[in-house]
Amino acid sequence: MRLDPLRLGLAFGILWAFGVAFLACMARLFGWGVPVVEIIASVYIGFSITWAGLLAGVLWGLADGFIGGFLIAWLYNLLLPTDK
Repeated sequence: MRLDPLRLGLAFGILWAFGVAFLACMARLFGWGVPVVEIIASVYIGFSITWAGLLAGVLWGLADGFIGGFLIAWLYNLLLPTDK
């Protein structure tokens, strides 16, 4: 069974964007995970515990998750045996 790279990429992107948003909200509201936010912010330009930074993180997370999911599906499909 083949995987649809676009759909898997979108699913990964949505999940990772939600995770980044959740992490930023927890850091902003309760101070939980601030060091993790700082690590992610070193890669995602503009990401921080501010509301604008949260939006930047969500956009980066969506793009990053999409690319990762797309590549996983593409590689999986590439490694499937061909039917002869």
